[in-house]
Formats: sequence, structure tokens, C-alpha cells
Amino acid sequence: MSMTLDTKSITETLNRVPIMPLDLGPVEDVKVNRSAVERRADSMTKRRTVKREWQAAWQLQVARVIDLTTLAGDDTPGTVERLCAKARQPIRAELLEKLGVTQPITTGAVCVYHGMVESAVDALAGSEIPVAAVSTGFPAGLNPFKQKIQEIEASVKAGASEIDIVISRQHVLTQNWQALYNEVKAFREACGPAHMKSILATGELGTLKNVMRASYVCMQAGSDFIKTSTGKEPVNATLEVSLVMLRAIRDYYEQTGYKVGFKPAGGIRSAKVSVDWLIMMKEELGDEWMQPHLFRIGASALLNDIERQLEHFAYGRYSSMQYQALG
Repeated sequence: MSMTLDTKSITETLNRVPIMPLDLGPVEDVKVNRSAVERRADSMTKRRTVKREWQAAWQLQVARVIDLTTLAGDDTPGTVERLCAKARQPIRAELLEKLGVTQPITTGAVCVYHGMVESAVDALAGSEIPVAAVSTGFPAGLNPFKQKIQEIEASVKAGASEIDIVISRQHVLTQNWQALYNEVKAFREACGPAHMKSILATGELGTLKNVMRASYVCMQAGSDFIKTSTGKEPVNATLEVSLVMLRAIRDYYEQTGYKVGFKPAGGIRSAKVSVDWLIMMKEELGDEWMQPHLFRIGASALLNDIERQLEHFAYGRYSSMQYQALG
């Protein structure tokens, strides 16, 4: 069996998403039909399925868009170095050979706390894998504003080429869109050349309407990606909330011509479930949004299940998770 993947480079794409003036028109006009969203999300996973070699190919594509993440209190430079080694070679070489995959595969990025940025940059030297740093008082986002800006600047100086910021949820809950815009715009300016992913923490925003409104404001403020969750909320990435965010991205592209990326994070642990998000990206936004420059999945354990599923396809048997390298 031979497989080929679209290897479009992360850097080969469009112009950077610019900071635009705040336009409250589309924000105030938002209407979300929750029942329709739930039906669409439910039907999507039932209408389209991929099996056998197609399923294996889609799971390999998921591996390419993972932001391989460690955000634990006991992280050490050694932990990060092992994670980076896994990012360089997410699927075992002999398994790729068995599958007929001849081109190299890496994850989309490695995501760490600020204190581990330098360790990750050193471990990934010579590769094209970017280092993403969570910032701005992650996960609660309640640090003083000046401190948030300093944290972004410090991570960029340390070598992070992507910054995952968290918004202040109170701006959304109080409908203070100007404050939200000003905050995210300032974060984007502090990022400089580093790409910015805005984490909405959707599980704490109350309604799908709030999620869509916050998506519009963050995109206008220059977000290169919008991201569902920190992974630390009680409810993280769901297909329903993802669908609402993707519709906002589609509307924004139609209005401005700029393509904003999307990152679900939190709770996506199985290979089968991860393909559901890839299917949603294809159906809602098209093939280009299935590539790493416009789509990432924030995860840690997911990669191990992908490798386990690929092993089953290649050899006809499952191995125990204890035999999967954890990075």
C-alpha cells in the first residue's frame, strides 16, 4: 500500500491576518440557532465516515496538525526534550515504511509554558517545527495586563514563533466588545512576527452567540487563529462550538478575503474522534483548512492512539498503550 499526503508548507500561504478596525455590525447581528447547530454537528459524524486505508491516511493527516502539548506543573527540560523528539518522529519509521509512506511526517508544533520555550527551541533546532507558548496568564487570564504583555514579549524573545493567548472572559460576559478588541489587538502587537492564537475558553462564555461574537472581535483584532479552549475548563472542544467558530471564520473570509486558522483543544484523545474535526474542516471550509497552516489540534495523548490505530491497520492487531512511546 502506498499513501501520499498534501505537504503544503506552513509558511507557504497567504498574507498575514491584519489588524482591522473594530466593526460591531457583524457582532451585533449574530444569530445562532442552537438546535440547528446540534443537528448539523450530529449528522456530520454519521453521514461521512472513512475506512481502511482512507482512515489511515486521514489519521496520518491528523498527526501532521497536532500541536503536541505539555502543560503540566511537573514539566522539566527532559520532559520537553522527549516531547520534541516525538514531534520530530510522531509515527515510528518502520510503521511508516509498512504503510508505504515515504515522506517525513512531523507534528504541527510543540506547545509549552513560557519557562520551557528555550528547552523546546533547542530540542527542535534544525527542524521546521514551530514552538508555541501559552501566554497572558494562561489558563485563567487574570494576570495584570502589563504582565500579560511582558509575558508575550519574553516568549517571543526566547524563540517562540507562535503565541497562544487567553482572552479576558469578563469582556465577553459583559458584552464589552471594545475592551476585548483593545486587549487582543495589544496582544497581537506584542507578538510581533509570532503568529497569535486567541483562546476563547468557550466553556466559560455562556452561549453559542457569545462564542460567535467573540470570534468576530478576535479576528478583527488580528488573530491568526481562534482556539476553543485552554483544556483546563470543565467543558472544552465540542463539535457544536467548533461549528459556530468555523462559520464565523467562513463569514470573515467572505467579508475580508483573509483566512483565519482554527484550533480545537481539550478532550480530543481518540484517533476516531479526531477525524471528526478533520471532516468538519473539509465540509465547512474546504481542503486548504485541513493543512497545518490553518488547522491545529491541541493534544497530548491523541498521538499515541493514532499510532496504535495505524499499527492495527498495518499488522492486524492492537498493541497495549504501554508499548507506545509517550515522548
